[in-house]
Amino acid sequence: MTQLMNPLPATPLAIASRHGVSIQALNSECFCISLDAEALRRALQSEMGQPDLFDLVRERCPYLFAARPVFVSQAHLARMAALVQAIESVVALPAYREEVLARSPAIARHGPGGALGVFFGYDFHVTEGGFGLIEINTNAGGAMLNAVLARAQRACCPAMEHLVPPLATAEALEARIVAMFRHEWALSGHARPLRSIAIVDEAPAQQYLYPEFLLFQQLFERHGLQAVIADPDEFSLRGGLLWHGELAIDLVYNRLTDFSLATPASAMLREAYLENAMVLTPHPQAHALYADKRNLVVLSDAKRLHALGVPQATQDVLLASIPHTEVVKLENAERLWSERRRLFFKPFAGFGGRAAYRGDKLTQRVWQEILAGDYIAQALVTPGERVISDQEPAQVLKFDLRDYTYDGQVQWVAARLYQGQTTNFRTPGGGFAPVYEGPA
Repeated sequence: MTQLMNPLPATPLAIASRHGVSIQALNSECFCISLDAEALRRALQSEMGQPDLFDLVRERCPYLFAARPVFVSQAHLARMAALVQAIESVVALPAYREEVLARSPAIARHGPGGALGVFFGYDFHVTEGGFGLIEINTNAGGAMLNAVLARAQRACCPAMEHLVPPLATAEALEARIVAMFRHEWALSGHARPLRSIAIVDEAPAQQYLYPEFLLFQQLFERHGLQAVIADPDEFSLRGGLLWHGELAIDLVYNRLTDFSLATPASAMLREAYLENAMVLTPHPQAHALYADKRNLVVLSDAKRLHALGVPQATQDVLLASIPHTEVVKLENAERLWSERRRLFFKPFAGFGGRAAYRGDKLTQRVWQEILAGDYIAQALVTPGERVISDQEPAQVLKFDLRDYTYDGQVQWVAARLYQGQTTNFRTPGGGFAPVYEGPA
């Protein structure tokens, strides 16, 4: 810690309260290294016959876990949770659902059989002077990686002792994850227990977050569930059931970015989903209702919210926390170009920061691609900053915050440290970071 913090056997919360230290100061001046490399190795130890996950992570994605924690105020954490609840209340409105599903792919109108969708991710930019929801994801990765991260924290000075999460914290998160999948199965009307899960992505072994798939597989198997990791074209449909080889699949944990199951590779999953041959989570309807970027246009427009019948108190929460967003059209192109330095441009169905652009970085060539594509323009909200080194020149990384939620409840809050326009897990010193609560 800094000289100010060293002699005080208190938490950063107590220090900040006693000395008037701000959250910004904690993120600028606290250089505790809370990641314990040996504990991380133990947390990634694989069971017999499984790949060595520690070596796999080190070789494939060495910047997955940041050494420094991120501090966030109690008030901002509460505000994030309140916004999640406000959005959930709007999505529940019949008028909102009718409007959104009318412009969505036909498969989004297929009833998901009660399943809500696992691992929603609400992503925020938060600073002392700014706050904004950047986007919502419906197949947010990283939850199991954060369970690992929680197992690998240590207090490197007295000020950190009361903040480092105990082992029970990681175990509680893992228990909630398993319970969530079982709840999805039960919501779909099945009386018998859940028995099998397929973790599905295109060429899963080649995915950057493949180590997380292995962690999920091990978690499910520890809880008595058969689990396979598979490409979407590895399945067959027989007797009204989805099969992976000789294993009947009850539930598919969907990590595909083919959100409407429209590609040829997803054809079997699409057929099985439409025939209710398995439980798919998250599903196309969840993506349409939450993650399509056009929804942010509705949620940040007072007139449209009023027309949908959203109560004023809920409108106030939404409008104060969601940056103004509009669809890019030829009619507003000239104005948006002139205002581009204050805007961020994203494709309707974008993910992982792909094809997303800060307006002040735009070239005319990229602008023409945006005009020809399906894009939204969102008011720019500055990300938080975390100083990760006290050596000159100081290394400063940006960070965003992600609320992992299920059924409107926050399960976990994580930070992601990065350089560049968007999070990338390729920044030295960056990656997932624990979030420690500071003063309001």
